[in-house]
Amino acid sequence: MANVESDSTPSVPKKENITPVGSKIAELNESRAELLNRIQGLKQDLQNWRSKLDTQVKIYRDELTDMKKTLSVEVEQLRSEFQELRNTLQQQQDDVSASLRNLGLQDFSGDDKERIDDPNINGKDEEVHAIGTPVEDNAKADDK
Repeated sequence: MANVESDSTPSVPKKENITPVGSKIAELNESRAELLNRIQGLKQDLQNWRSKLDTQVKIYRDELTDMKKTLSVEVEQLRSEFQELRNTLQQQQDDVSASLRNLGLQDFSGDDKERIDDPNINGKDEEVHAIGTPVEDNAKADDK
């Protein structure tokens, strides 16, 4: 019978073993609840961060779009101004060419102006146009 008592004794839980297990379960449950709360807080923080990031990205996109539109308008204005300058310069060049043509000085550079003052030229358009450029005159002189 001594064997029966020793076999039955270990199967009966002792009161001191139950208390630490119960307190450990309570601690684990408390720790679990704290971790769940922290996870929820982190999820909320992440969601807030994403929302703020999305807002900032939208603001920057809008600013970049506005800057792009402004830049396009300014580039177009510059193109227009340059085209006006080209037209003005072309008109001035045409006016100068017409004035030179009226004076019979077309196709002359600054060096050729001295030839016009030459007394051997009687001022007729035909003779003025017949005068060669200095390069042509030098080539003819080299041939002789």
